[in-house]
Amino acid sequence: MDIELCLFKGGVRRALTMSFDDGKKFDVPLAQMFERYGIKGTFHLNSGNLNKETYLTDEDVRMIGKNHEISVHGKTHPFLDKIPLPFALEEVLEDKKALEQLCDSPVRGMSYPYGTYNQDVIQALKAAGMEYSRTINNTKSFYLPENFMEWNPTCHQSADLNMLWEKFMKFNKHIRLFYIWGHSYEFDRDKSWDRMEEFCKTAGNNSDVWYATNIELKDYIAAMRSLVFSADRTKVYNPSAQEVWLRADGEAVSVKPGECKKLA
Repeated sequence: MDIELCLFKGGVRRALTMSFDDGKKFDVPLAQMFERYGIKGTFHLNSGNLNKETYLTDEDVRMIGKNHEISVHGKTHPFLDKIPLPFALEEVLEDKKALEQLCDSPVRGMSYPYGTYNQDVIQALKAAGMEYSRTINNTKSFYLPENFMEWNPTCHQSADLNMLWEKFMKFNKHIRLFYIWGHSYEFDRDKSWDRMEEFCKTAGNNSDVWYATNIELKDYIAAMRSLVFSADRTKVYNPSAQEVWLRADGEAVSVKPGECKKLA
C-alpha cells in the first residue's frame, strides 16, 4: 500500500499563513483585511510597547486575538543573541506572561527580534515554553519546516506575491505551505495596502487552501508526523488530539483523534 503524509486539514494539499511583527497600530486594519478573505494571521508582539503611541492597545490585542494568533516577539524587542542568556529568557517569559493575560490562553510561539538567534538562545526559549520561532530567512519555497525553532518563511511581504502564488497553486502532488512575513507599518510607509488587498482577494476564500495560524500549522504538522503505522501498512494509529489526513493508495483518508484505522 502506498502511504503519503501529504494532506492538510480537510484533505487539501496547500496551506497559507501570515506572520507580522512588532505590534504597530496598522495590525488592526491588516487583521480586518485578512478576515474579509478568510485568511488567518499570527501577530508577534512586544508587550513592553503596547499602549504607546503608534502601537496596539490592550483592547486591540484582545480584538485581534479573537480570530488570529497572538505570539511572542520579546518584551522590548532585543537582539536575543547579544544579551546575557538569562536576560533573553526573561524577555521571552515576561512577554509570554503579559500576552497570555490579554489573550486568556497559552502563548506558545514567537518570531526572533531582528531575526537573530543562536543554539543557546533556542534551548533557552524551548525551556520557556516556546514551541516554534520564525526566522527572516526567505526560502522562496513551499516546504514544511524541519525544525520549528528555525522556521524559515517563504518570503517577505515585499516579494512578488502574485508570481509566487501562481507557482504555488501549480503544485498538485505534494503538500505545500506558503508562509508570508513582514510588518504592517510597511504597508503604510510604502503605500502598498492595495497591493496586499489584491493578493488577499486572489489567495483568499479558496476551498483548496487551508488558512491557518502558525501554531495551528505547528500542531497539525506535529500530529501528522506522530502517526504510527503497522509494518504491513494496513493500519494507522493517531495518538494526537486532532484529526489528521493522509493518502492511502491515492485516496484521501481521515484519522480521528485516538483512532486506530484500517487502511486495507
